[in-house]
This record gives sequence, structure tokens and C-alpha cells, in this order.
Amino acid sequence: MAVFQLDKDLWFPDPHLGEDDGLIAVGGDLSVDRLLLAYSNGFFPWFSFHHRHEPMWYCPLQRFVIFPHEIHISHSMYQLINKNRYQVTLNRDFEGVIRGCATAQNRNEEDGAWLGPDIIKAYTELHRQGFAASVEVWEEERLVGGLYGVNLGKSFFGESMFSLVPNASKLALIYLARMFKTLGGLLIDCQFETSHLRSMGGRFISYEEYISILRQ
Repeated sequence: MAVFQLDKDLWFPDPHLGEDDGLIAVGGDLSVDRLLLAYSNGFFPWFSFHHRHEPMWYCPLQRFVIFPHEIHISHSMYQLINKNRYQVTLNRDFEGVIRGCATAQNRNEEDGAWLGPDIIKAYTELHRQGFAASVEVWEEERLVGGLYGVNLGKSFFGESMFSLVPNASKLALIYLARMFKTLGGLLIDCQFETSHLRSMGGRFISYEEYISILRQ
């Protein structure tokens, strides 16, 4: 097992050579070209911006994903949706969502916080070029939750979500899954397992199955 040092050239090593937690490389940059190469092969950056100035790249061989047609909607979420209390939009306020993900519950002050200025700048540029998207949840004119991620072909790579009111992030994920299914989307990559995502239909698949879906 090894961790590779990236340079200015655009490349990534074989993920099968990485650490058990998926760490495979450090260095490089967060340019649009490198990020697109990364996501199209299952890699993503994740590092504490308080302690590091260069990216750390992960590519777990067991991928935690949600298939849009398998999204689980609980009875309580159906009730919330039917109340029409919140409005859900797409790409109306990407900057508001990514900054909400960074700062909700004072996440940016935590020792291991990863959504720092460099990540925000890089993914905002991805959004500007049409490769990143956001889902917003509004209570009247107040942004109360949402999620953002990278969209390549028929795959969506979720990066982060936040809620300022109960269940706002769940509502955003349900909206994303329903919309993505309608558009022919095949897979939502959750990156890491959480009980929250497992309760909504998340499950593990192998890297080989994952890559075969990305190639579609």
C-alpha cells in the first residue's frame, strides 16, 4: 500500500495501491481539469484546511452510493413534502449552499474542517463551468438547507449538505434523486457512509461496479 505524490502533470495512480481508508495521493492542485479527471475515475479531495495546504486524494474501493430509483422516503418525509412548507430549487444559489455547508453548526471552526476557502473557490469555478450543481431548500426567502456536488454524465458526486431546520438536507436529497432519475441519472456517490444516508437507501458497491456505471 502506498500514497503517491502528485505533481503538475494531470494523472492519478491505480486506486488498488492505496491505503485501506482510500487515501491514494497527495499534492497536485484543485484545477478544473484535475477535478474532472479525478471524479471521472472515482477520486475526490478531502483534507483539513486548518492543517494542510495541499490536497489529499481518496478513492475507496468500496463505494457508498444511492441509486436514484432506490431512494427511501419515510412516512414522516412524505408528510413534510405534502405540507409544501418548503420550496426546493436547483442552482438558484450555489454560493449560498456551499457556504452554508461550510459554516452550518460552526463546522468551519472544527479541527478537521475540510470545506475551506480553496475548496469553495475550486467548486464555485466548477459550477461556473457547468460541472457542479446545488439544490436549495427555502423557507419563504430564507435558505434553510441544501446540498451541492459534481455532475458528470449520468453520475452525481455529492460533496456536502446542510440543514438549518429539521430534515432540510433530506428534502434536498429526495429532490435530487427524483429529478436525477427523471433525467436518466444512474448513481449518486455519497463518498462516505453515514447513518443518515443509509436510512435513505445508501449501500456499498465495489469499485469495479462503480467504474462500470461511471463509464456509461
